[in-house]
Amino acid sequence: MKTPGVTPDRGCVQRFFRVGPRACRAVTVNERIRPLDPAALAVKVPPVTALFWIIKVLTTGMGETASDYLARTIAPEVAVGAAGLVLAGALVVQVRARSYSTGLYWFAVVMVSVFGTMAADVLHVGLGIPYTVSTTFFAVALVAVLGLWYLSERTLSIHTVTRGRPELFYWATVLVTFALGTAAGDLTATTFGWGYLVSGFVFAAAIVVPGLAFRARSMNAVAAFWTAYVITRPLGASFADWMGVPVSRGGLGWGTGPVTVAWAVVIVALIAYLAVRGNDAPEPALPA
Repeated sequence: MKTPGVTPDRGCVQRFFRVGPRACRAVTVNERIRPLDPAALAVKVPPVTALFWIIKVLTTGMGETASDYLARTIAPEVAVGAAGLVLAGALVVQVRARSYSTGLYWFAVVMVSVFGTMAADVLHVGLGIPYTVSTTFFAVALVAVLGLWYLSERTLSIHTVTRGRPELFYWATVLVTFALGTAAGDLTATTFGWGYLVSGFVFAAAIVVPGLAFRARSMNAVAAFWTAYVITRPLGASFADWMGVPVSRGGLGWGTGPVTVAWAVVIVALIAYLAVRGNDAPEPALPA
């Protein structure tokens, strides 16, 4: 049944299956069809590849040691404030960008890693909150953010992260996952007494679980992705801490500064490789 005064958009069906329901709308007989804005439908998150996970783990470790180095080199209040400002600037530039940029995206991830570590450390070191409490708090916060995201967009898939609310929810989730992973890593290394190296191996084994569950079809792709994404944080941070902390604390004693620089060099090299090759271009947006 046709609605009086409304004519169907003949390209609607094709665009619906290509880029999703946001591409379709009813058009009145007196209204000219407006061309779609490609930027509004462009995915702002890179595809999930092996190199994606490698860089993600490296950023978590570098963020951990960089946070520790800054907090011990300058006043903690100054370090947290400066990192917060740089993070805010990075996210503003990232969100305002009309399309995905390799450098902008990964710089924002690095700054989330640094600031997320500081946020978790402030609760424990500054306020004296046990890691068990902070880990639980950030876990609840993550569930809340994901719940709000799903209620708003009806999906948590990163393949639908375009400009606007989806991207804002995505970065809020990323920030909470970094804080949660930091607290969880410190919980196992110090409170549980496992040490950094053992914790690293435990999380290395844990990150395989969602992948196997997905292959066995007992976990969907979205749940498997976000589970692994959370685990990358304590995985990278545990090994970075093991390299940087003194031997008296169970580490190699290389120092947080040198470890930060070494991991940063590898990260920059991999990001440059992606930028030059251009093989991390996101796929077209999927229907919600």
